[in-house]
Amino acid sequence: MNISNIKKEFPIFDNKVHNNDLVYLDSANSSQKPRVVVDRIYDFYTKEFSNVGRSVHYLAVAATNLYENTRTSVQKFINAKDSNEIVFTKGATEAINLVASTFGQNHLKEGDEVLLTELEHHSNYVPWHYLRKSKGVKIEFAEINEDGEVTLESIEKKITPKTKIIGVTHLSNVTGAILPIKEIVQLAHSKNIPVLVDGCQGAPHLKLDMQDLDCDFYAISCHKMYGPTGLGILYAKKKWLEELPPYQGGGGMIGEVKKEGITYGDLPNKYEAGTMATAQVIAFDESIKFLNKVGMDKIIKHEKELIEYGQEILRKNNSVKLIGNPKTKGSVLSFTIDGIHPHDIATILDEDGVAIRAGHHCCQILHDKLDIAASARASLGVYNTKDDLDKLNSSINKCKKIFELK
Repeated sequence: MNISNIKKEFPIFDNKVHNNDLVYLDSANSSQKPRVVVDRIYDFYTKEFSNVGRSVHYLAVAATNLYENTRTSVQKFINAKDSNEIVFTKGATEAINLVASTFGQNHLKEGDEVLLTELEHHSNYVPWHYLRKSKGVKIEFAEINEDGEVTLESIEKKITPKTKIIGVTHLSNVTGAILPIKEIVQLAHSKNIPVLVDGCQGAPHLKLDMQDLDCDFYAISCHKMYGPTGLGILYAKKKWLEELPPYQGGGGMIGEVKKEGITYGDLPNKYEAGTMATAQVIAFDESIKFLNKVGMDKIIKHEKELIEYGQEILRKNNSVKLIGNPKTKGSVLSFTIDGIHPHDIATILDEDGVAIRAGHHCCQILHDKLDIAASARASLGVYNTKDDLDKLNSSINKCKKIFELK
């Protein structure tokens, strides 16, 4: 699949926005969907629909097989050891909540510490905050440096004998910093501390290998990986899924139910209570096939060239200030313009069909640290081109002209 004309695979780009071609630079928020994913959802609902894991009729068995095929595809895509280490959730947020709730129930008590970073998305902070309120757990934050990175040293500095789990992002959705996950995990494991990785930005933009990274938990957001909304994945080492309690109770996650007591189902059913997002799971298999067909190595190379080009042209643009300058950077360009609120930037850019995000990007702690209320963010996907970044820069210049900036 030729990455240079890959936009043709995405129906959204057939449409105009304010009579302009769409320049979509908001993939860190949510990526667009290739036609194969959209068609797969339609085909499943119109030709193959059934609930999974319950009935024995033809449609149910076929749907269950398709559902489990996706689990195997995910296992291979992230190189997990066992397909039973793949748990489907309704999103990465639920995946992190699942870990915080179950790990907190079994392993955290008053005074214990959870170590996070100042780069974390609210989804990898708020669930731990609940434990702070309910159990008296303490939350510590590894600090960013002046380049918007969290180093191994800053993690090590914050570890104490009371640190019971470390939660870190793989790739910052604001500064673009790629954290040294493998080294963080090695450090943590040397002190018998498990590691949860928020992989929402990592999974679409980096090559994943769970057996190499060796993290205990990895949360994935499928709608950021050219897949459907309402679906996430929790990778967890088998030993944790066997040991931790269920997160929710209901149909599908039980072994045997008696008045006197209940036994739970085998993995991963133990963590998949109720009717699952069957169509989304089955369609996500097409997202993985799409990524494999393009090739993660090609995607990484393509996005690296774009991010370097984007940084170069924005650094030359007077008044534009890029946020963060990490040594290893993913596909995010966050910036401010002196004298213009990020929401005004986003509104004016939208008139040209350029879609970016403005706000704190669910990272208020980081924005507080940077002493800014909000930022504008252009984030890249497989379908973006240097021409898109030229249009971004041109629209920024239009924005500056409106506000009479040089």
